[in-house]
Amino acid sequence: MVQTLRKPEIINIARREGMVTVEGLVSHFGVTPQTIRRDLTELADAGQLDRVHGGAVLPSTTTNIGYSERRELNQSSKVDIARAVAQEIPNDCSVFLNIGTTTEAVAAELMRHEGLLVVTNNINIAVVLSANPHIEVVVTGGNLRRSDGGLVGDLAKQSIGQFRFDFAVIGCSALHEDGEILDFDFQEVGVSKEIISRSETVFLAADASKFERKAPARIASLDAVDVFFTDVSPPSACLRFCADAGTRVEIAGKANTP
Repeated sequence: MVQTLRKPEIINIARREGMVTVEGLVSHFGVTPQTIRRDLTELADAGQLDRVHGGAVLPSTTTNIGYSERRELNQSSKVDIARAVAQEIPNDCSVFLNIGTTTEAVAAELMRHEGLLVVTNNINIAVVLSANPHIEVVVTGGNLRRSDGGLVGDLAKQSIGQFRFDFAVIGCSALHEDGEILDFDFQEVGVSKEIISRSETVFLAADASKFERKAPARIASLDAVDVFFTDVSPPSACLRFCADAGTRVEIAGKANTP
């Protein structure tokens, strides 16, 4: 495939998978590593990708990519993570699920549960769980974020403050290797902080691509999380932080198979 056709396909793969690797692109296109590295360098110079070790990711910005695009990113990893989370949530308990495509995947994996009270500020999650008559679903108030069906702002925080949850499952837009959990929307950050403060056990569900991204707003540190569910072993600095903080790291899916 000539370079003019490879480059758009590389961008499409990056949007679908969250990142591209030199090794993966060499296999996909049947060209040399040098050719792929040249393509990635040129795409980075044009501002279409950011180079990282071994490959490239979509550029970091102060705004998130679209919700429909995020749904397509790392789908299999999100399902693996969601299944691992759902396995640790028993029947007959209260759960909060916040905004995000990974928490939406968790909702789908909870469809076989019974006796749950699920509170959410994610309209997509409410729609998913409405098909299970054995789960009571409560949707918070708040300002509707049309881009992803999220409810944010002071009314959402006030609604959450009326509850005490057995479990909270939160997502994020980015993770720093020093343990900081980050997002793009300052209103959503305030809601996430309220969720954490009102929950007995906090689960963070985030795939490894979040370590390759940047976002400006700080939610909390991983020391506020009881279990961090991901798909690939985090950077060593993050693992040390979790060990010191007593945060359990669960690696879901193939990476967790001996």
